[in-house]
Amino acid sequence: MIDREYQVVVVGGGMAGVCAAIASARHGARTALIHNRPVLGGNASSEIRMHIVGANCHGTRPDARETGILEEILLENRRRNPGHSFSIFDTVLWEKVRFQEGLDLYLNTQMTGVEVAAGRIRAVEALQLTTEKQFRFTAAIFVDCTGDGTLAYQAGAACRVGRESRDEFGEQYAPERADRKTMGNTLLFQAVDTGAPVPFEKPFWAHSFGEADLAFRGHSAYASAMEHYEVDSGYWWIELGGEEDTIADGEAIRDELLKTVYGVWDHIKNRGDHGAANYALEWVGFLPGKRESRRIMGDYILKEQDCLSGRLFPDAVAYGGWPMDMHPPEGFRYKGDPNQFLRLNDVYTIPYRCYCARDIANLMMAGRNISASHMAFGSIRVMGTCSAGGQAVGTAAALAVRQNCPPGGLTDRIQELQQLLLRDDCYIPGVANQDPEDRARRARIAASSAQPDGAPEQVVNGVARRVGGVSNCWISEDLAASGEWLELQWDEPLSIREVHLKFDSNLSGEIMPTLSKTVRKQQIPGLPPELVKDYELQLWAGDQLRAQLAVEGNGLRFRTHRLAEPTYADRLRILVRGTHGAAEARLFEVRVY
Repeated sequence: MIDREYQVVVVGGGMAGVCAAIASARHGARTALIHNRPVLGGNASSEIRMHIVGANCHGTRPDARETGILEEILLENRRRNPGHSFSIFDTVLWEKVRFQEGLDLYLNTQMTGVEVAAGRIRAVEALQLTTEKQFRFTAAIFVDCTGDGTLAYQAGAACRVGRESRDEFGEQYAPERADRKTMGNTLLFQAVDTGAPVPFEKPFWAHSFGEADLAFRGHSAYASAMEHYEVDSGYWWIELGGEEDTIADGEAIRDELLKTVYGVWDHIKNRGDHGAANYALEWVGFLPGKRESRRIMGDYILKEQDCLSGRLFPDAVAYGGWPMDMHPPEGFRYKGDPNQFLRLNDVYTIPYRCYCARDIANLMMAGRNISASHMAFGSIRVMGTCSAGGQAVGTAAALAVRQNCPPGGLTDRIQELQQLLLRDDCYIPGVANQDPEDRARRARIAASSAQPDGAPEQVVNGVARRVGGVSNCWISEDLAASGEWLELQWDEPLSIREVHLKFDSNLSGEIMPTLSKTVRKQQIPGLPPELVKDYELQLWAGDQLRAQLAVEGNGLRFRTHRLAEPTYADRLRILVRGTHGAAEARLFEVRVY
């Protein structure tokens, strides 16, 4: 047994776990990420290939895309992966984790046991299948990002499975009676147009389906205008297992899904004209994408009413906005519409209390296993929302380590946690930058030009995205040949060591890799044209240029520039020389430390 000691241990390397581990390490905690698969990303990995959706609801809710670490990852992937290859996305995720200072990655490592004493997790044991090494991990704080709540369950934490009754929380859309039924699992597939007719022979073990079996489920090339129903990528509605145990019966559910996938493809190819004569299967998943299993109970359970009302919690650390996307437990066998979309008028926030286990003092959770009712789960389960929560949890874990307190001990420091998250380019509706260390908030602001809705002063108004029709952004007039500039001025020189910039990466669009041809067509190829590409920082003391930094080919929304040594200056000029396509310079926020 190999002993490994860390300050924070994250179990589960889906998108929530990746963001939690990176955030924890960046805030100074010695962190381990343990993942039982060979690749990171969970449902977004090449093993499953589900695209990452969130509060912007496929671009139908403007300015709502999640930022922070997730945005950093997706923009980097956008630069290097124009073909939407999920294998390349695997590599981008691996690189972000593997080369993050302070973070150790353990792939192919299955947690095999949990040691608990006096209401705290002392250690977890794990076996790395590729090396046959057995590890014992100790830490001050453990984070369950397993999706299934496996760490919490083995530690004896309170968990829920299934659907609450309508009366338990007063949720009008909940079933009349409680049960243990859940949403099911899905196997996706990918097909390619070969340019010539290609036959398909159904395996003897696959099911056979008629048109009536696929009612309410678009499945032909002629239905390509219907969202996500094209024949080259499908289908989320090939879903089973909600009437069983999606954990204990996982292998049997997977086998039944394989029989169903190949049966659906046989129907598309051989039972009527579906416009698929030239299509051949290129890939069929073997690891089901799982929607629902255990939920770990915290001091607050997020509810249907919180989502529908767009509630803003005082201890909010993340947000959601995907509809309550409810699937019948029967899944593919259900004879009606395969899902019910309960749309939300606005985004809602998720309180810190949903991310801390109520009965294990040093256990946090992020992802689809957080403290929520089944109805609220229908919205919070998507990976954009899970990633935002992951970053919040990783940041909180590192802060708790620094304060030498359990996660629950941060309830009196929520504002400090919120300000850290905003500083790292997370968004919390209703919370603005009030960082007392940010010198930019005390500066006078000027610019070479500005459009009517793009006043330069907005770069220090505390909100780093467009909200409620207010741009919150400096927007110049068309870029001059010499560029456009924004300037911060102070009455006296001050010591400057860092400059933070948040550019516009068009948070109304989508930039994630996807199997769906329809979704790809909705995306603008390449990096967002609004994003600033070439710029220069200049620090002045009077008429003397004290420091200068030029950046070419920027591809990120959030940039932190740390000076080699503190520099005294009374003026900071940001000169924008070019964008990735837009005619004007756009800058949401400037911070100076």
